[in-house]
Amino acid sequence: MKTKEIIAVYPGSFDPPTKGHLDIISRAAKIFPKVVVAITHNYNKKHMFTLEERLSMMEESVSEIKNVEVSSFSGLLVDYLDKIDSFCIVRGLRALSDFEYEFQMALMNRKLKKDVETIFLMPEQEYTFLSSSMVREIASLGGNFKNFVPNNVYKKIKDKRKLNV
Repeated sequence: MKTKEIIAVYPGSFDPPTKGHLDIISRAAKIFPKVVVAITHNYNKKHMFTLEERLSMMEESVSEIKNVEVSSFSGLLVDYLDKIDSFCIVRGLRALSDFEYEFQMALMNRKLKKDVETIFLMPEQEYTFLSSSMVREIASLGGNFKNFVPNNVYKKIKDKRKLNV
């Protein structure tokens, strides 16, 4: 019996991609032979960037990690997993406050598709407080967010802020 390559899917809206996201991606890339960063439109959030912009920023941010690809999807994550022949979801846990939501999502995904497994990875301690929404808020209030995002993302946010002034 031949073992198939495990494709780990790291889903999210990544609006914008942060260094915390990249930390989780690089950790997953050390564990799994292939990692797909699956960017989706979250209808519960007001996005700063379009899906195309987020795809472009993420592709540039992970371009050095050879076993990572960036994709997008809409609809249920479990349907996307079927589409790419995966059963493995990677999620980051920053703090205890993330656990309840992530636990519920993992159980719901497993209920929707019995063989789905969710793997939780913890980021480097310096990223445990970091979220895309915090970066958006700091940027919108004119604060310094340069250390929280990759350089390419920093430039895109600065450009976006200039357009909205």
